[in-house]
Amino acid sequence: MRAYKVTETGQPPRLAQCDTPIPATGEVLVKIHACGLNFADLLMIKGKYQDTPAVPFTLGLELSGTIEAVGPGADSSLTGKNVAVFAGQGGLAEYGCFPVDRCVVMPENMSFAEAAAFQVAYGTSHVALDYKARLQAGETLLVLGAAGGVGLTAVEIGKRMGARVIAVARGAAKLDVARKAGADICIDAEVDDLREQIKALGGADVVYDAVGGDLFRAAFRATNPDGRILAIGHASGDVPQIPANHLLVKNISVLGLYWGGYMKFKPSVLTDSMAQLFSWFAEGGLTPHISHELPLERADEALELLKSRRSTGKVVVTMHSPA
Repeated sequence: MRAYKVTETGQPPRLAQCDTPIPATGEVLVKIHACGLNFADLLMIKGKYQDTPAVPFTLGLELSGTIEAVGPGADSSLTGKNVAVFAGQGGLAEYGCFPVDRCVVMPENMSFAEAAAFQVAYGTSHVALDYKARLQAGETLLVLGAAGGVGLTAVEIGKRMGARVIAVARGAAKLDVARKAGADICIDAEVDDLREQIKALGGADVVYDAVGGDLFRAAFRATNPDGRILAIGHASGDVPQIPANHLLVKNISVLGLYWGGYMKFKPSVLTDSMAQLFSWFAEGGLTPHISHELPLERADEALELLKSRRSTGKVVVTMHSPA
C-alpha cells in the first residue's frame, strides 16, 4: 500500500510503499477513502505540534473509509461499516489500523469526503462555542480567519446557535464564502482599523481566533466587558501576549482550546459534541465546505494549498474511490 510519510523532522514528507497493517487488539483495519488536512499537519512536519509522533509516521489526523477487518476484542459486526476516524496520524494512506473507539459510523447521507472534512473542524468549533464559551442566542460572535478550515464552521455553528456573526477574512472571495455560511457582517482583514470597525458594530461578546497576531490584538481591544475570547490557534505564526491587567479591568475571559486533548482526559465532551453534530448533519443542518479535493499522489500540492492559505474550508486528499 501507499502512505505519505514523514521520515525526518523538518524535511518534506514522501510517498512510500509499505505493508498493509494487521489490526491489533481493540483495533480495526480501515480501507481509507479520504483524509482531511489540517494546519496541525504542517506543524507535525516541523515537529512543532503538541502531539507530533516519533518519526517515521504517516500524516493525516482525520479520515474516512470502510472497515475491512477487526482485531481481537473488536465487534465483528463493524466489518463493512463506513466510518469517520479521528486518528491523530495515519490518514494519508490507503489502509490504516485504528482503535475502534476512534471510529464513528457515518450518517447515510454523508460522503467520504465530507466525513474526512468533518470531525476536527466542526468538533473544534462546536466544543469551543457551546462547551467553552457558552455562546447565547443574540450575542455577537466575531470569527477571525472566517474562511479557513475551522473558522468557516464557527460561522455556520454560531449562526445556528442564534448569534449575530461578524466574519473577518482576507479578500472578497473568502468573505463571500463566509457570507454563504451564514455571516451577518463581513469585514476584510486588510482594513486599516479593525478594532474601530468592530466597536462601531457594538463590539464582540465572543471572539473565535484561529489566527493570532494583529487580528487578535485588534479583536481583544474590541471585546465587550464580560466577553470571552477563544484561543483556537495562531495560523499567522504570531502568538499574542495577553495583558492580564486588561482582562481584569474589562472582566474578559480567554479560553484555550485543544480539541484533541479532550480525548485523553474527558472524552465525553467530544463524543457528546460529535453526536449532536452528526445529528445536525443528518437533518441537513450543516454543509461542509471543501474547496479542493486531490488524489494521494498530489498530497504535496494539497499541503501547499493549506500553507499558502489559498484554500477555503477544507482540503481533502482521496485514496480509494467507493466501490
